Amino acid sequence: MSEGRIALFDMDGTLFDYDGQMKFDLHKLRSPDEPNPMLMEDLWAYTKQCPYLKERMELIKQVPGWWKGLPKLKLGWDIYHLANSMGFCCHILTKGPRSKSRAWAEKVECINEHFGEDMPIDIVSGESSEGSNKKHRYGRVLVDDFPDYMLGWLKHRKRGLGIMPEQPCNAGFKHPNVVKYDGTDITMVDCALRAAYGREPNQHWKDCLSQQWRERFS
Repeated sequence: MSEGRIALFDMDGTLFDYDGQMKFDLHKLRSPDEPNPMLMEDLWAYTKQCPYLKERMELIKQVPGWWKGLPKLKLGWDIYHLANSMGFCCHILTKGPRSKSRAWAEKVECINEHFGEDMPIDIVSGESSEGSNKKHRYGRVLVDDFPDYMLGWLKHRKRGLGIMPEQPCNAGFKHPNVVKYDGTDITMVDCALRAAYGREPNQHWKDCLSQQWRERFS
């Protein structure tokens, strides 16, 4: 495994199903005349119309063990298993709410449980615009579902590869350096990762693709 070939992995919405668990917990708290959160495609868009939902979400996240117990999200784990098998040095790069120290601790516990204590962890804080502090972290690859974080990172990593699990928050998002994955075409992800792994330090990952594959990624 090459230490210089680093792949950064987000947690919420990438490796772990934050939205799915939140919708399930909100569903348990709703009254009969309220909309069913399980049927909301974009939960975050709906909270702008219904502030009370956001308050409930804050209460849910304060339940001990909530962050640690988030279920695995297959999309992100498909990508992780590929990157790990190729020899990438995989790191966890996640955001922790500054005002919620319990979330930080439980994220670490979650990582230790699923990956072991040797997995490198980087928990950042800050505003979401332009990728928060994720934009300053080095890696050949960033796997993240949130467009702001991805754009902030790519602004500083012009030759970097972004891989984005399909989520409502990134519907319609496109970028020439980003491959989106919805669970149906792992071959595209595999090809892009191999190009990112094999590139020289100052080389763009697309320069390592064959002409046929370069056309598919255009």
